[in-house]
Amino acid sequence: MKKLTEERTLALIKPDGVKRGLVGEIIHRIEQRGLKIIALKMIKATEEQVTGHYPKDQAWIRRLGEKSLKTYEKYGIDPIKELGTDNPDEIGKMVRSWIIEYMTSGPIVKIVVEGVHAIDMVRKLCGNTLPNLAEMGTIRGDYSVDSPALANSGKRAVHNLIHASETPEESSHELDYWFTSEEIHDYKRAEEDIMF
Repeated sequence: MKKLTEERTLALIKPDGVKRGLVGEIIHRIEQRGLKIIALKMIKATEEQVTGHYPKDQAWIRRLGEKSLKTYEKYGIDPIKELGTDNPDEIGKMVRSWIIEYMTSGPIVKIVVEGVHAIDMVRKLCGNTLPNLAEMGTIRGDYSVDSPALANSGKRAVHNLIHASETPEESSHELDYWFTSEEIHDYKRAEEDIMF
């Protein structure tokens, strides 16, 4: 039981979330859900840090390109005219470079969240990674309307406010990547005895 109540995940409030003054609102939503913040720090991420955070494997890069091509097809946009290619690997590399540029464009807030089903709960609070598809009541659904079609036409990343680890394996890797054990704190929230 204790292991379930102490699941940890990483959240990164991205530069657009910081620049729009949504840090407090995002933290409020996490804490209001009964989850606790056990580490928190604002940093200006380097290109090296962001490059190390996002996967470099060809399958992930190809998936980025394929998603872009599906978006272009949906909106009747010619990828060759817009990007000079319809090769998903080449488009994926472009999108990855836009993500790195976006994530280093301003400060980010890195957070360790702990609690019952923390990984799933934070993902649910964030909403769909594509803000135009995120439901109202989620962070992305309430505060962003960006889409891949709009982002790709501007040759930039989708501005979706926040990153949250997707799986236990991803969470474990990302927590170790962004935080040292000395930066993570252990404490008990007042309502923990009531909730569990």
